Amino acid sequence: MDFLKKNYEKLLLGVVLLGLVGALASLPFFISSQNSELAGLNEKLRPVVKPLTNLNLTASEEALKRAGTPPTIDLGPPNRLFNPMPWQKAADERLIPISKIGPTALIVTNIEELRLKLSLESVTPPDASGNCSYIIAMEKPAATGTAKTKASFSCTARSKNKFFSVMEVKGKPEDPSEIVVQMEDTKETAVIGKNKPYERIEGYTADLRYDPEKKKWDNCRVNARPYPTFNGEEYNIVAINKDEVVLSAKSNGKKWTIKASAGS
Repeated sequence: MDFLKKNYEKLLLGVVLLGLVGALASLPFFISSQNSELAGLNEKLRPVVKPLTNLNLTASEEALKRAGTPPTIDLGPPNRLFNPMPWQKAADERLIPISKIGPTALIVTNIEELRLKLSLESVTPPDASGNCSYIIAMEKPAATGTAKTKASFSCTARSKNKFFSVMEVKGKPEDPSEIVVQMEDTKETAVIGKNKPYERIEGYTADLRYDPEKKKWDNCRVNARPYPTFNGEEYNIVAINKDEVVLSAKSNGKKWTIKASAGS
């Protein structure tokens, strides 16, 4: 008892120290347990986030395209917000928009080709020298005015006239399959077959119509006479192509190109 009385403080301190050592020894396990518990709570409380899908940017891209090409505002024809259309009274008292009179109202209803044609008409028997003659007919419409050349030429091999030169006779001289000639104006080579004439485009004719005055002109050629007259003006036809007619006003020389109207 005396030992306990003398040393109880030391014994009590030792018990306390042993408790502290035990607490320190158990501290890592406690911390690990707390961390596991916190991790579990974190997993439970974490929201489930769905993966993002591909964004549809079509509307935005279309908006950018529209912004890059802003619309143009046309205040002229046919809207005419600030440009009212003037009208004019026609010969039959009808009111006609100014934009529909004059050359802009002229309609090209039809365009036809003018063709030069060379054909072998006949072959004469050999003469005393053994040479054959060939009758070549030429039909040459004029692209200007109304003149038309029709003629027949008696030719021999290597002969020449103002329209063409005979370059070669193929086949038998008395029964040629082809006659090759060179055109004097263009220097192009033309082949005239026995039953196949040579043709080329020399120009065009045009049929015109002017509805405001109910006028029309058929088979018009370049520099046609009399000049087409409408809307108080004379117009010369200065050119006709396969799909358009070019007019020139006699008073001031101003030109207009009128396209052929499909289905007119």
